[in-house]
Amino acid sequence: MLVVMQSHATEEQVREVCKRIESLGLKAHPIPGSARTAIGITGNDGAVDLGVLESMPGVIECIPVSKPYKLVSRDAKAEDTIVRIPTGSGDVIFGGQHVALVAGPCAVESEAQVLAIAERIAKAGARLLRGGAYKPRTSPYSFQGLGEPGLQILAKARKNFGLGIVTEAIDHESLDLVERYADVIQIGARNMQNFSLLKRAGHAKKPILLKRGMSATLDEFLMAAEYILSEGNYNVILCERGVRTFADHSRNTLDLTIVPAVKRRSHLPIPARKGSLGRHAVHPPRRICAAYRRSPPNRRAASPHRQLISRVLHFFFIAAKLLPLV
Repeated sequence: MLVVMQSHATEEQVREVCKRIESLGLKAHPIPGSARTAIGITGNDGAVDLGVLESMPGVIECIPVSKPYKLVSRDAKAEDTIVRIPTGSGDVIFGGQHVALVAGPCAVESEAQVLAIAERIAKAGARLLRGGAYKPRTSPYSFQGLGEPGLQILAKARKNFGLGIVTEAIDHESLDLVERYADVIQIGARNMQNFSLLKRAGHAKKPILLKRGMSATLDEFLMAAEYILSEGNYNVILCERGVRTFADHSRNTLDLTIVPAVKRRSHLPIPARKGSLGRHAVHPPRRICAAYRRSPPNRRAASPHRQLISRVLHFFFIAAKLLPLV
């Protein structure tokens, strides 16, 4: 259920509607928009008495939401969600027409390694450093990460180079520590359906980067995000990282078709990750970028989004320079 407020509704009227919803034993989720605020309702197993809510001051109408994911749906919020991450070198913005780049090692192995990579990332123009202090591995004998000492190394890189930190939490205990050190909390592909962890992430005060599971469907991906939003954290960034297919020439196959599918259904931002695909996956975009830069301006594709295309290719070029690091 979605309660749509009038454009001139006051904060007090929004609070009163939320109180009424919660008095019915339901949960209210205020969703501010550019024109008006909507209030999502979760926890209702059956019909809600619309007359009680529609008669309240400031309410325009109540709309049933048929999709299983209520809060991540564009029915709840038509415009794109913008997630802003403050860093020492300026804000990084996910969503809308903004393009963001995250780079760094798979695992934090030593201070020298991380600081050397962070320096190159900062020089290349990226503002977010990713690296795993906790690493869930298929084998129990593989390196599992440095834990809190790894988080301290990432914090030193942030202090030295002004980068924001993105790092993974694998359970409740590690999430408490990651929230203390990181700017963005990552929930990895293996934990996309760890529902207890998703609920805990919903109580975090930091943005969440949620990776798609290696065989997750679109609905499963969005329902995982719904767990986080339903607990009150609306700063969620989805991430396509490739899915497991019959192909054996690379670790995963990047499913770019899910990006427009998500954008049609959800207001959440969704970047794509190259690192899971193999070390040569970024070479074609690098060649595309080089060809685009060499071509005369009058030969480049005419498009109202030419500036955005140029920026995307520019970030591919940066990603190519950072290829040994990711």
